[in-house]
Amino acid sequence: MIKTLPDFPWDLLTPYKEQARQHAGGIVDLSVGTPVDPTPEIVRRALVDAADAPGYPATYGTPELRDSVADWLTRRLGVEADPAAVLPVIGTKEAVAWLPTLLGAGPGDTVAFPELAYPTYDVGARLAGATPRAVDGLFSLGPETPKIVWINSPSNPTGKVLPAEHLRKVVAWARERGATVISDECYIELGWDAEPVSVLRPDVCGADHRGLIALHSLSKRSNLAGYRAGFLTGDPALITALLEVRKHAGMIVPAPVQAAMTAAYRDDAHVQEQRERYARRRTVLRRALEAYGFRIDHSEAGLYLWASRDEPCWDTVKALAELGILVAPGDFYGTAGTRHVRVALTATDERIDAAVARLTA
Repeated sequence: MIKTLPDFPWDLLTPYKEQARQHAGGIVDLSVGTPVDPTPEIVRRALVDAADAPGYPATYGTPELRDSVADWLTRRLGVEADPAAVLPVIGTKEAVAWLPTLLGAGPGDTVAFPELAYPTYDVGARLAGATPRAVDGLFSLGPETPKIVWINSPSNPTGKVLPAEHLRKVVAWARERGATVISDECYIELGWDAEPVSVLRPDVCGADHRGLIALHSLSKRSNLAGYRAGFLTGDPALITALLEVRKHAGMIVPAPVQAAMTAAYRDDAHVQEQRERYARRRTVLRRALEAYGFRIDHSEAGLYLWASRDEPCWDTVKALAELGILVAPGDFYGTAGTRHVRVALTATDERIDAAVARLTA
């Protein structure tokens, strides 16, 4: 099975990273969307206060955690949430990679995902032994019925937002065919030019979560990537089935991290503070890229600018590396990205300003 996995794409960036490091002003790494700002004090305090944790934590999560998540879903996303249908996961990349397997996908099954997408959707299908299918729309599947349909709004890498009307059509299509829809909503609180919508919102699914799973992360909105903290919610029957498998497999979020998650979902102030940081970085970086000759496509939400100079993406990577700026080539996310690069906003203000100065010199 392991031999069927693709090469780890980020290894291909190593020579360009070394080139960027040679710049006199140092590298500005805008390739990986890893948070760089401080973890909120309220979250760190909760982690420390829960550090004396000698017993095994609950796979299901504490009642306090599930209540805080359900309250957040209702308060921030307009989702009619049931705390009983909340399941914490050890970071959402783990969940993306293993959900097809845990949901019973295997040989003969198809897992569909967007043609421009987070590479782990493809990896998760391969780990399950299923067939990965990158599609530009569900109708391109023809008569084929996938077992799982991934959607991602706001999109990584493009920042595109799917409106409620589009999501309604996806839900209806999948329900007619008995497919499970998994909605990756990790960037949902980072809308800029459009308001992201959860697949679980009543105007999308009719307050019926049957056949639907939404996936959420604290990595970006709360700077908790190092904590590995996220959750799944949606169809109670699917969540219950996943809980039983995860109990057997020992897939348990540590107790101190559960306490930190509870604090993070109860507090909105730190999210607004982080949004303001990213908004400022996005504005100045977008202007600089456009001044340098880039076109910015989509990018209505999320932590990336989807940029193009209408040339092969690796030519763009090389040109920016010569300025000491490292970005991700669009073909990491699918063949439809061969003339774009993904530019992350996840660098300090000082590094963003350095990139702006080099692009506008």
